[in-house]
Amino acid sequence: MRVVFAGTPDFAVPSLEVLLDSSLADPVAVYCQPDRPSGRGRTIRPGPVKSKATKAAVPVFQPEKINTPEAIAQLKSLKPDLVVVVAYGALLKKQHLEIPRLGCFNLHASLLPRWRGAAPIQRAIEAGDAISGVSLMRIVEELDAGPILAQSETSLDEHVTGGWLHDRLSRMAADLLIQNLPALASGKLTEQKQNRSKVTYAKKLGKEESWVDWTNSAGQIERRIRAFVPWPGCMFSIEGRPLKILKASAIPHQESASPGQILQVGPEGIVVQSGKGAIRIEKVQKPGGKAMHVADYLNGHSMHAGITFDTPEKG
Repeated sequence: MRVVFAGTPDFAVPSLEVLLDSSLADPVAVYCQPDRPSGRGRTIRPGPVKSKATKAAVPVFQPEKINTPEAIAQLKSLKPDLVVVVAYGALLKKQHLEIPRLGCFNLHASLLPRWRGAAPIQRAIEAGDAISGVSLMRIVEELDAGPILAQSETSLDEHVTGGWLHDRLSRMAADLLIQNLPALASGKLTEQKQNRSKVTYAKKLGKEESWVDWTNSAGQIERRIRAFVPWPGCMFSIEGRPLKILKASAIPHQESASPGQILQVGPEGIVVQSGKGAIRIEKVQKPGGKAMHVADYLNGHSMHAGITFDTPEKG
């Protein structure tokens, strides 16, 4: 069957790879978002999916807007039997959904209907969910609201980071796709409507969320630190020096200081008062620097109990 794949970041690469390797699929085109500046030098580079498709000699299309008459006509000219979407970065409209003979399907990094939207991986960790997973669903015009064909789940423990879960779900999405490709090819599908009473939304991540709010509980802060690794990260500032927290632990502590005040400094970490309990900061990174254990950071920087971290102004 003729398959059009739409995806942009590295999360989508394994799913494209299984389509390229499958005897059931003939990938006739790949759609990606236009190349954007990235990295510290703001260099324009092709994205991971584009690079993979180019190496496989699959035509790549990168319309600035997918909903123009020209873009719709282009997709129609490919005569796809199936469209598979994985982290593409744009919503398909009714005109797109009517083009492929077998329909348009999406692999989403959550157990729908929980965490529809842009940042399901990070929001699941931040909320303290015990499980996460991927969902294969038919695309409808409403965001992430289509009927579900299949799901696969994984457990989350207290050490899971956003980066780890991203890689885990990326591979699981590819496995779920290849397992269900025969059903997609046959058109004989069992679909289940989402339970609207259980819908939650995962709002897009923003750098403005990076700064730690020490009035939150230690558990909330620790989960956000893990969720935001590697991006956007969690930051704090002391005497005007920003630091990114890469690893921390929530520890029980009776409130005896103001949120953001240092309680203890030692080789095991910096213990800071939160709104409830305390946080032990164990691994940090200076802007543009390497990750380091707190003990190494303290070798070159003075810090002592009683200091209160800066409170950045909220924009």
